[in-house]
Amino acid sequence: MEFLKRKHSSTQSSPKNALVLNIVLFLTAILSQSNQVQAFVPSSSISSNKLIQKSYGNTRLYDTDDDGEYLNQQTFGGYTVKQRLREEIESPFRTVRLVFFGSSTGSAFVALYFSAINTLKASAGIGTNGPSLEDSLNSCAINVAALVICAGLTYWDWQNGEKNLARIAKGGKLARLQVTPATVSEEGGMTKAITLKEYRRSARVLIAAGGPEYISTLARSLNSDQLADENNLPALLMNSDFIVVPVLLDNDYKIQDTKSFWNTKVEPIEDVDRNFNINYADSVIAFPPAFSGAWAEYLKSDIETAVKTQKFDVYGKGITITVKKNGRILKRTTGQPPWNYFVGLMGSDDGSTAPIEVLDGSKFGMPGDSEKYETPL
Repeated sequence: MEFLKRKHSSTQSSPKNALVLNIVLFLTAILSQSNQVQAFVPSSSISSNKLIQKSYGNTRLYDTDDDGEYLNQQTFGGYTVKQRLREEIESPFRTVRLVFFGSSTGSAFVALYFSAINTLKASAGIGTNGPSLEDSLNSCAINVAALVICAGLTYWDWQNGEKNLARIAKGGKLARLQVTPATVSEEGGMTKAITLKEYRRSARVLIAAGGPEYISTLARSLNSDQLADENNLPALLMNSDFIVVPVLLDNDYKIQDTKSFWNTKVEPIEDVDRNFNINYADSVIAFPPAFSGAWAEYLKSDIETAVKTQKFDVYGKGITITVKKNGRILKRTTGQPPWNYFVGLMGSDDGSTAPIEVLDGSKFGMPGDSEKYETPL
């Protein structure tokens, strides 16, 4: 009889122990996540820093997605094998958590089933060897809580994985976007169009999208002397490995002919834009193709976030998206590009004290950079 009591007591405590274990795993899963909230920040909220410079170094932005037929095969959900492998590398224990939480959900459901049967038996007075009605109701409550928590954790972790996959897939679209550098080729002709992946590890790409007035203001700030001294912003941006991609939008947020507008429609403001020369900043400018569907598709979600969710005037005030050297998004802002912020992170001439090299991850975790960043003995 004593043995049966001990057995009954341990049976009652096991759901509680399981619930405590699931709560601990829930907290662990939360702490292990590194999901970033992608939102636009007003450029006025970005502080400026002291003016510093960094030397320019050439290498190549973005991984290619042509590593073999197998890696490019479509899987369920429309993502490729390579994209799923990347997501697993970023969150190596997500599959383990999904299996554990999913099986825990099933276990809690089975336990709830038997607890409900015991409750019905106790309430009807059927049998005398089972748990009492009070104990059965307590077991039902514990199993319901465990079922809800485990099912919620499973769904929550799965949703995080889907968001991560969507981000990775969007990064692949970003890598395939084409631009045409504003500089002329060595033969004196038009420069060939290239994809953004060609800038990998050599340049940070700043995408500035907005309506005609926004693009005009951007062009004048880069190509004229608006302060008392000479405009050295293009040289500073080149030293900081920045490529600026202006994107002209219409009222429906469709891509227009940015290059033609930039070269023919931008006019200086008298007594404000001194020594205006539209080709002055060509060394740091690249244009998207006119009326590009690929660019419109890529910017669609960012524009929707800014317009519908955050109520920003993208057409009038514009948005900027800054891409790090490792291909990830560094910053999203509204308004004109925060030049003071970027200039303040440029670093010294030898590149050894460039905060942006650490901020955007280009100084760490990038094979082949030892010659660029190694400190001489």
